[in-house]
Order: sequence, then C-alpha cells, then structure tokens
Amino acid sequence: MSSTPPSPTASLRGRIPNVPFWAQILLGLVLGALLGWAAKSGDISWLSTTLGKVGDIFVQLLMLVIAPLVFFAILVSITNLRNVSNAARLATRTLMWFMITSLIAVVIGLGIGLLTDPGAGTGLTAADGAEPKKHGSWIDFLTGIVPTDIVTPFTELKVLQIVFMAVVVGVAILKVGEKAQPVLTLSHSVLELLQKALWWVIKLAPLGTLGLVGTAISTYGWNLLSKYATFTADIYVGCAIVMFGVYPLLLAGVAKVNPLQFFKGAWPAIQLAFVSRSSVGTMPLTQKVTERLGVPKEYASFAVPFGSTTKMDGCASIYPAIAAIFVAQVFDVPLEVKDYILIAFVSVIGSAATAGLTGATVMLTLTLSTLGLPMAGVGLLLAIDPIVDMMRTATNVAGQSVVPILVAAREGILDRAAYATADGSRLEDGESRVDAQPQPVAA
Repeated sequence: MSSTPPSPTASLRGRIPNVPFWAQILLGLVLGALLGWAAKSGDISWLSTTLGKVGDIFVQLLMLVIAPLVFFAILVSITNLRNVSNAARLATRTLMWFMITSLIAVVIGLGIGLLTDPGAGTGLTAADGAEPKKHGSWIDFLTGIVPTDIVTPFTELKVLQIVFMAVVVGVAILKVGEKAQPVLTLSHSVLELLQKALWWVIKLAPLGTLGLVGTAISTYGWNLLSKYATFTADIYVGCAIVMFGVYPLLLAGVAKVNPLQFFKGAWPAIQLAFVSRSSVGTMPLTQKVTERLGVPKEYASFAVPFGSTTKMDGCASIYPAIAAIFVAQVFDVPLEVKDYILIAFVSVIGSAATAGLTGATVMLTLTLSTLGLPMAGVGLLLAIDPIVDMMRTATNVAGQSVVPILVAAREGILDRAAYATADGSRLEDGESRVDAQPQPVAA
C-alpha cells in the first residue's frame, strides 16, 4: 500500500514551532525596547523614524475599521439578546457590575493618590502646562450622544454617537420583525468581514508592539519619568491592584472560578490592549477570549462591545482620580471630602465620555472642570500619557472580560468546563466571533 506523502506545508509546520501569540508580543516588546534604547542613546534618526512608521501603520490599520466595527458589533449585539433568556436582567446586571467595579477602581485610585502625593515635589508649574484644545463637560457629554448627521460620527470617530445609532437601528430591527431580516443578515455578514480584516491586523501586533514601544522609548527616553515618577508608579500600581487583586477576588468570590485560569485565557487580549492602547481595537480579541472562557456567544456579543466603549476602569476611574490629585497639588489647590466624592461620581457616571471623545484626556478634563481645577493641568500630563496609557488600556480590557464572566456565572449560564480548559496561546484565524447564521427576527 502506498501512503500519501505529507504536503510541503505540513512538513514546514513540523519544522517550525508554533510560537504562542503572547510570546510573539513579548518578543516584540523586548526588541522594541532594545531598538528604542539604541536609537535614543546612539541618536540614530533613521531607526527612530522606522520604528515610528511601523507603529503608526499598525495604529492606522486598527483605526481604519473601528467606526464600522463598533456600529455593526453593537447592532448585532442588540439583536442577539433576543436569543438570550432574561435579556433585560442580563443587561441590567452587566451595567450594575460596570458601575460597581468602576467605583472600586476609583476608590483605589483616590487611596493611592492620597497616600503618595504624586504632585508634590515635582518642580512643575503652571507654565509647564497648556490648556487642551478639547474639553470634556457634562453638556458636551449629554448633547454629544445624539449625532447631527449619520456621516460625521464615522469620519470623526465619535464613538458614543456611533453607539447611539447602532442601538436605535438594532431596536428598530427587533420591532420591525421579519421584514428587517435582510438588514440583519447583511449586518452579520459585514461584521464577519470587518472582524476577519481586523483579525489580520491583530496578527501583526508583534510588529506593532516593536514599533510602538520602540518609538516611546526613542522619543521620551527614561529621563521623562523623573518628574513624573510617583505619578507613573501610582497609575501602574493602581491598575495592577485592580487587575491582579480586585478582579481575581471577584472571580473567586462571586463567580466561584479559578482566577489564574482567567489570565491564562484572557492574556492575549490584555497584551494586545497594552501595546495597541485601544480598547475598541482589541474588541474582537476580547470577545473571542471571553467566549473561550465560557460566556455564551449571544451574551458576550452584547457585553463585550458595550464594555469596550463604556467600561474603562483604567482610563475613567484610576487615572482621573490620581491625575486630579496630581493637578491639585501642582497648582496648590486643596481638595475636600466633597471633591473626592465628585471624582467618584464623575468616574462612575461619566466613563462613557471616554468613548465619545478622546479617551482618558477628555475624561480628565471632565473631572477637572467638575472640580474647578485648572485645565492647564491636562497639558502637564500629555507628555507622559503614552506610557501610562498602556497599563490603563490593559486594565480596561481585563475588566471588559471579567464582568461578563461574573454575570454569566451568577445567572448560571457560564460554561465552567470551557472556562477550566480555556487556553489563549492558540488563536485560530478561522474561528467565528459572531453567529454566522442569524436567527429570524420575530415580529
């Protein structure tokens, strides 16, 4: 009998080890740091430029699909909820846990800021800062939800307005019923195409990591950290406490699952968030690892997209709390108990502003304006923002996966066997993140 010879592809796979995704990103991070240090210390301009271009192209590819991805992901997530029993209760409990974890995070941020005095002894003055071009205010937040047209939110990436339109269309599809089935089928198909395209970009993350980390080090070096050492350490420590302390306690105490298994399954998404600094750009991978951790696809396709645009424990809770204390100390403005309560209120209620405008910077302006602190304080923190943003975003994404697990476990719909065997090292391109065959819409 003659046996079929192995294909060249199979032979090649046998010779080349399958490097886990997390290891690829870690390698990119290490090489980026080394190349960035070499470019900075040796004043190698061409290397700095090359690293910058590699990082910029990766970010541009991510940003290219974010607007349509958010729209169709939210739209499909709304329609998917009809396949989930007790959908209203699931949505309510998801939002409740968003708020609970945000409150815990902001309290931790305030505690760290009060213990360490991040703005004391920095030598920074008002002259070192500049008022930002964009401010966050409650009026902007409330009026900015509803778009004036259907094009501008996509061209200017006004995510909160995109979410608003997607929710309206999704609810309308459910209300219209069977006549809207072609629109829903098209939406599923477009979302599959967008996720496939973004998945190709995600697989370039090791190269993107190399460029982004290398650019940060070659541009800022290590000297920048001296004046902001306490502030930077506070952000990283606060985020680490939430990510590796609070979340594991909630997973063990509320969901009754092994916290170490969560990090084993979710680590690829957390890593990508760290280097890409984009919760929305990481959303398909976040949803994928959340499903692998046993959360039903119909519920995960609702919770993760909404979390990616509104659940920001790093950017909207820890960061504005510590940053507000930093700015108040630099400008010698005393804060009272009511001010700390306001910070907590802004963090819990106003976190959606991070999706609607320009991330943590606008969230900070919203906090400072509420407290009556100088807006020039934002300018003091812009230089250090790329460095702290990596840890902030990683914390955001970890929370966006933790909350669906908590809710699913409490509702008895978590696949505990899948959770116990989840492995984030093998992320196959062909796996579907949405239901490719949408169920008919009931009239």
